[in-house]
Amino acid sequence: MMKKSRVILSGIIISLLVSSVSFAGLLADETQKSKPKVQENKLESLKKLRRIMAIVEENYVDELSFDDIVDKAIDGLLSNLDAHSNYLNKKKFDDLRANTDGEFGGIGITVGLKDGALTIIAPVDGTPGDKAGLKSGDVIVRVNDKSTIDMSIDDAVNLMRGAPKTKVELTIVRKGESKPLVFNIVRDMIKIDSVKVRKIEGSDFAYVRVSSFDKNVTRNVLSELKQIGKINGIVLDLRNNPGGILDQAVDLSRLFIKSGVIVTQKGRTKSENIEYKAKSAPYADIPVVVLINGGSASASEIVAGALQDHKRAVLIGEQTFGKGSVQTVMQIDKDEGLKLTTAKYYLPSGRTIQAVGVTPDIIVYPGVTPENENNFSIKESDLKRHLQSELDKVNTQNTKTKTENEDKKIITQNMIYQDIQLKSAIDVLMALNVVGAFNPKK
Repeated sequence: MMKKSRVILSGIIISLLVSSVSFAGLLADETQKSKPKVQENKLESLKKLRRIMAIVEENYVDELSFDDIVDKAIDGLLSNLDAHSNYLNKKKFDDLRANTDGEFGGIGITVGLKDGALTIIAPVDGTPGDKAGLKSGDVIVRVNDKSTIDMSIDDAVNLMRGAPKTKVELTIVRKGESKPLVFNIVRDMIKIDSVKVRKIEGSDFAYVRVSSFDKNVTRNVLSELKQIGKINGIVLDLRNNPGGILDQAVDLSRLFIKSGVIVTQKGRTKSENIEYKAKSAPYADIPVVVLINGGSASASEIVAGALQDHKRAVLIGEQTFGKGSVQTVMQIDKDEGLKLTTAKYYLPSGRTIQAVGVTPDIIVYPGVTPENENNFSIKESDLKRHLQSELDKVNTQNTKTKTENEDKKIITQNMIYQDIQLKSAIDVLMALNVVGAFNPKK
């Protein structure tokens, strides 16, 4: 019986294999048959494009060279893919090279398209745009006398760039304002000091401000933290950080996450599918609180999201911008290129950042810490702080005091009380330290 069963079984398997081979053969035949059809469709589409271009060349109201028509066709194709893909003619390609070289004349803001509108992601700390009062979420409707409606990001950026000491006028629509605001801003050379590390007064906590991700971020953060010495908590401030170099975002996350995936990059081609993992983490056991807002984008969203997914930090502030796509610059020839979206970023949990952003664990809107209206009923230490604050408003030496605090690399209590998000972060760190005291490591 056993032998007979085996024979029957073998016969069934052989029959299934033959059927599978036959089915595979049919599929292969269908694929081969479909190839000419695909090629035929491509040729028909190219013929249609050629006919349209010929009609434009012959009949458009203004005379256009065929080169101009081709450039416009390519530009239209890429700009219709997404907000970040575009064709780089010689001028745009030269501008891109100038940008990546590090220093350029401009006003120091990062912009993106949000809901189809040219939106300020964040002004860079200390730049003309920041000093003029531009804010994350401001919508730019006009640059000088040119409307930004249907304008590409790169074209808008090129309009805002220019020689230092020259002026640019921005017309802004801001939430909560009844009419557009006009800003006349003097351009300057943009040099970004991306890392600032300070000790928080009256504690063993460190304040780490990262305003953008340049090539030296992680090295500078590590060096400055070592100078502070003993640390029992870190406030990582990524507010208004528009992003930068991916490798630096990964390396900064590796300071706090000791194992597992930090971020995954996924695209259509094998070369675009990359998984970035944690390594040794010198600050793996120190409580971390991350500050984020609508100006936190791209690389800063990767850091915040990875720390949140690994339960290595508490996120405080507001929803981030939501830019989680990868752009690759592809050179066509010596003077021209394409900037093409080739992949998206995914956080350790598998969620995407693109058009969604990262939601904080605790929502805190910006502002000054509320104080008791009856200033003389508060305790003595707070009263002294309040009176000193009032004195600083009229004290001619106020600038000198701030400079001295900068030199000492200290975040003072007065600074903390001017920033409710920072105050909330420090309160959470204090709570985490208390919890840690009652749950010692085994």
